[in-house]
Amino acid sequence: MTTRIAPQTERMMTGEELAALNDTGLCELVAGSIVPMTPTSDEHGGYAANITSILLSFVRAHGLGKVRSGEVGVYTRRNPDTIRAVDVLFISQDRYDRRGETVFLDVPPDLIVEILSPGNTWSETIQKLREYFSIGVRLVWLVNPSSRSVFAYRSLTDVREFTIDDDLPGDDVLPGFSVAVRDIFAD
Repeated sequence: MTTRIAPQTERMMTGEELAALNDTGLCELVAGSIVPMTPTSDEHGGYAANITSILLSFVRAHGLGKVRSGEVGVYTRRNPDTIRAVDVLFISQDRYDRRGETVFLDVPPDLIVEILSPGNTWSETIQKLREYFSIGVRLVWLVNPSSRSVFAYRSLTDVREFTIDDDLPGDDVLPGFSVAVRDIFAD
């Protein structure tokens, strides 16, 4: 008689367990598994700072909610948990007030800004967009440093491109907001 040994399966980590770790480094949690991330480049950090500063000024002046940056953890799935590290986000005060007692954001931001890095693949970018829209994110700005443009996604099929000579609007997510794309890429 042959005894079969069941293959060992990796135990899925929860978002709460990830939050309790001290030494993971920059990472995301994808379907319960830690996925290490490379630190962002100087250029990437500059674009994130520009966007954060521009959004923060507008949002505070109009009392609209919160702006966060710096690879903020956002739940996009539970059981198994997926937590994405977001470059910049805006969340309305109404949504922010509905968050739970978690370390990571467990309600959907209204706007997510992702700045593409050279190592990003198209398939992983599309997967993140799918996750963001599945939780109720209303607008995603995909900042492309190589073309110096911003793609504004309302869904996977509703996308507009704004080039260096265009103004990027906030649409109904940030009514009255507009920024010159060139200001995002300012040095």
